[in-house]
Formats: sequence, C-alpha cells, structure tokens
Amino acid sequence: MAEPNYAGNIIVSLASLPDFLRRPILEKRIGEFFAMTDAEQREIVSNALEAGPDIPFPNFARLCRTWLEVVAGFGEGQRAALFGMYLREIAGSPEKIVRFNLDGMLEILSSLDQAERGAVGASIVRAVDGLGAGDRELVLKLVPDNAKKVIGLPP
Repeated sequence: MAEPNYAGNIIVSLASLPDFLRRPILEKRIGEFFAMTDAEQREIVSNALEAGPDIPFPNFARLCRTWLEVVAGFGEGQRAALFGMYLREIAGSPEKIVRFNLDGMLEILSSLDQAERGAVGASIVRAVDGLGAGDRELVLKLVPDNAKKVIGLPP
C-alpha cells in the first residue's frame, strides 16, 4: 500500500486559498524547506510533482505564480538549490513532468514582473548548469524551445 501524500494534500489545499492567506503560508513553508534534511526536501519535491497535475489548472496557476513570486524573493543560492532539487527529481523520473501543462506554466513565468522573471530564470540556468552531464542533457530535452528562450537556457 502506498504511503499517503500528505505534502501533496497540503499543496492541493494551498492552491484553493486566497492570495492573502496563500502567500504568507508559502513564505513560511519555503523558508522551512531550507532547514530540512535532503531526504525531507526530496520527499516534498517528489510529492509536489505528483500532486501538481491533479490540481485544476486555474488553482494551480494561482499557486504556481505565488510560489514563483515568493521564491524570487529568496537569495540566489537558495533559489538555485530549490530549482536544482526539482530538476534532479525530474531527471530521475521524467514522466512526472509530462503530466504538467508546460505551456500554461510558461505563461505563468512570463507573467511575472521583469525582476522576478530574471531572478527565477537565472536560478534555473544555474541549477541546470549544476546538474551532471546526463541529467542536464535530459532536462534540456524536456524543456520546450519557447521556454528555453524565456528562461535563458541554450536551445
């Protein structure tokens, strides 16, 4: 029997909250994320990637946008570490990203203000550069060309 996805259930609940509640909860939880062990971080990232596609897209879009805005406010090292954790999980289980609405996620990223988009893009590039050659190649194959352009990744 599979273990319950508690983190996934929390993510689904967060997606339904109004912004004035969602933002402070995300700020606190993302801050706590960096104090967790690697195993705990991997579990949360894995659960988030499992839960995300099951959230109705309008709710997911609000959650993802708020998450990106909050993450953009953290330091470069923390952002790159966070994105690196997601990229390593995706490289280890590429099927997890296939279920996402990548075009919709690109629209969310593109809707951020220029400073936030630049901070997020630079951190993603740094995280991709930090992957091993095989994982980097796989991740770059999974990222659509139009997303690479917005993020600043090589074609």
